[in-house]
Amino acid sequence: MNGADSVVQTLAAGGIDICFANPGTSEMHFVAALDKSPIRAVLCLFEGVVTGAADGYGRMAAKPAATLLHLGPGFANGVANLHNARRASTPVVNIVGDHASWHNRYDAPLMSDIQGICRPVSHWLRSTPSAKVAASDTAHAVAAARTVPGQIATLILPADSAWDEAEEAVAPLPVAPPSPVSDAAVDRAARALRNGKRTMLLMRGAVLLREGVQLAGRIAAKSGARMAQDFFTPRITRGAGLSPVERIPYFAEDIVESLKGLEQLILVGAPPPVTFFAYPDKPSWVTPEGCEIITLSHPHEDGVAALRAVADAIGAPKDGAVAQLDRSPLPQGELNAMTMGQIVARLLPENAIISEEAATTGRGFTQFLPGAVPHDMLYLMGGSIGQALPLATGAAIAAPDRKLVTISGDGGAMYTLQSLWTQAREALDVVTIICANRRYAILDLELTRVGAGNAGPKALSMLDIGNPDLDWVALAQGMGVEAERARDCAEFARAFEDAMKRKGPRLIEAVL
Repeated sequence: MNGADSVVQTLAAGGIDICFANPGTSEMHFVAALDKSPIRAVLCLFEGVVTGAADGYGRMAAKPAATLLHLGPGFANGVANLHNARRASTPVVNIVGDHASWHNRYDAPLMSDIQGICRPVSHWLRSTPSAKVAASDTAHAVAAARTVPGQIATLILPADSAWDEAEEAVAPLPVAPPSPVSDAAVDRAARALRNGKRTMLLMRGAVLLREGVQLAGRIAAKSGARMAQDFFTPRITRGAGLSPVERIPYFAEDIVESLKGLEQLILVGAPPPVTFFAYPDKPSWVTPEGCEIITLSHPHEDGVAALRAVADAIGAPKDGAVAQLDRSPLPQGELNAMTMGQIVARLLPENAIISEEAATTGRGFTQFLPGAVPHDMLYLMGGSIGQALPLATGAAIAAPDRKLVTISGDGGAMYTLQSLWTQAREALDVVTIICANRRYAILDLELTRVGAGNAGPKALSMLDIGNPDLDWVALAQGMGVEAERARDCAEFARAFEDAMKRKGPRLIEAVL
């Protein structure tokens, strides 16, 4: 057994069943070891797809995927979506190949400060010094990734540590479950919910899945508290029959207006809200002055159990208010963010998963989804665009019996359009909607909001991705994905309804 065999076998023993990969020469022994293991190997044509897919898989499977990346530059290509995964608290185990230890002295062209590149997005980082300890280091990496609420663990595997003689695989290390929330935290939250003050529950993490949403709905029904999520959140289960959770707005002034008059903010696995960017003459800290911030649970704690305890403490009813199914007629005429959102909400199949990254279109689009059948929503977490397509790719592998719908702006989708090739190769059931407005449209708004002055032709050209227009139908077909273009509501509804009825990858270019 060589070092690579021991690493792969230890990954498998630790419950890792998939590896998203873009390998190079230094990873060939690892690639060969995958051949002898039960781990599914998925090739991605760009490292940003590798890391984004691992994020989507981890969010849906609630366990880590492995990635295989080629030296420092390969890891660097995947950093943006590891940044997003880190912000989402997604468990990921990165295996990064390196030159053989004795080769580094020669300063070969791919020589780099791998640890320096990996460290900013890694909670746990180690370079294994020899094949003899490669399996042990791997077991520690898996345990680190599984640490609640989820971490990025990066193991650098030099080529000689992969090909040299190794010991046997190592059994999984124990991983602590979520910590219990203290009785004092439960009592404090319960007292706050009984005092009649204007209160909001701000939630993130597992509490936004079905059980947590139902518990929060019961608490809201008893106390009158509002239920909210951040504008970006890793995953939320919502739809008809579930208590509606309001979404904190994106822009600073809208957040301030939304939270005006709030007297108590109870955090359930979430940080206090702040603005996404700084703006001249606008606040970054948006919790109202005098509002008391109460922490019910931290991200590493069992927020669902805490909500259950609070519901019991305040005598919450068996059920809370729930969203009703919207069966209004499909819109006709112009295709825009709102009409497209109505169509998707009306035709979405039950238990679908939506990966959304449409900075301008998304805000109008998603307002109709709480009236759809129950589904899961995955958002862009760290703000680094190019996440939606690979996120859906990984989520589709984690949940093969569920329909995946990707909603992405055309600008963001260009960062990781190679995801379509992997979706075709793996025959994934993903329907991608490209919101084609031919601009980085969110920046049209931001140019004015930050007070950058009147934009001339040169500045505006930096926000325009037309001339030439991107042909998403041709791009998708070139990577083996069936595609069509929709210019109005009728064309879009026809294409989307057909895509919901058939399995396999599909792309709809929605011209807005």
